[in-house]
Amino acid sequence: MFYRLLTPKWVLMHLLVAALFVATLFLGYWQLTKAEDGGGAVNWSYALQWPLYGCMGLWFYVRMVRDELNRDPDEDEPGSSIVLYQRPRIDTTGDPELAAYNAYLAELNERALGQRSSNGR
Repeated sequence: MFYRLLTPKWVLMHLLVAALFVATLFLGYWQLTKAEDGGGAVNWSYALQWPLYGCMGLWFYVRMVRDELNRDPDEDEPGSSIVLYQRPRIDTTGDPELAAYNAYLAELNERALGQRSSNGR
């Protein structure tokens, strides 16, 4: 189950998130030292905001990891979501011009699908 989080992409992401989290804590500490040296209200607010940014990013990352663990692993397999073609129904009860136009569009659709399937071989 956790093996999906050990792929090179995920390991790189783990390291990146850890480095960014530590960086936000460092930046918060740096702003705190500036605020204590008389930097003013802006530095005090940044001293609080940087750790909050880090915690918020960590919270989103944990949600992303949880979604990856709860995801169906066969979801990415080709052919897992097969869409069958269904011929559109043409409404002939109303306007005859509209019915003729819809029939023409359906014929164009059939031709396009026929060309796509013959080119896809």
